[in-house]
Amino acid sequence: MIEIFADLWCPFAYVGIRRVFQYRDELGQNDVPIIVRSWPLELVNDAPMAQAKALGNCDALREQIASDIFANYELNNFPVTTLDGLTLISQAYEQNIVAGEKASVVLREAIFELGHDVGNDSILQEIAASLGISYAPDSGHVSVRRDWEEGKARGVVGSPHFFNGSVGVFCPSLQLTRTEDSGLLIQANAEKLAAFLTTCF
Repeated sequence: MIEIFADLWCPFAYVGIRRVFQYRDELGQNDVPIIVRSWPLELVNDAPMAQAKALGNCDALREQIASDIFANYELNNFPVTTLDGLTLISQAYEQNIVAGEKASVVLREAIFELGHDVGNDSILQEIAASLGISYAPDSGHVSVRRDWEEGKARGVVGSPHFFNGSVGVFCPSLQLTRTEDSGLLIQANAEKLAAFLTTCF
C-alpha cells in the first residue's frame, strides 16, 4: 500500500500523484492500493491558501516540467477551501478503494484541468454522482482532521508526503529550489521517485 498525505490545491501533489498512478499502471500492479490522505494546508498554516501563489506554482510547473498538464486552472474559480473536497475523497475511500483512488485524481483534475471550484457543494455533488458514490457534507470535517492528526504523528512535513509503511519521503517526484530573485526552480526527480517506488512494488 502507498499512502500520500496531500492537499487538493497543491500542484506539486497533483504532479506526484499522477506519476505514481501512471507508474503503477505501467507495471500492471493495480492490486497495490494508493491511499491519498488529507494534509489540509489551510489547517496546517491556519490560513487559506494564497491563490496567486498556488497558481504561480502551476505556471512554473507548466513552463518547466509539465507542459502537458495544468491546462485550464482559473484564479476566479480556484477554491478558497479544500476541506469539503478532502471530505469527499475520504468518504469515497470508505465506500471502496477504487472510488477513493478515482476521487483523488478527479477532484485534482477538476481544479487544474477544468477550472472548477471544488469548494462548491454543487460541484462536489456532481463529481460524487459521476463516480457513483454518495457524499454527505460534514461541517466538522472529522475525517480530514483525523488524517491531519495522524500525519503530524507520523512526521509529515508538507504536501505531498509519501509513505510505504514506515518509510516516508517528502515530494519524491520533484526537486524544488527557491532562486535568489524569489523564483522557483523545478526539476523532475525521477531517481528519487523510482527509489521510493521500488520499495512499494
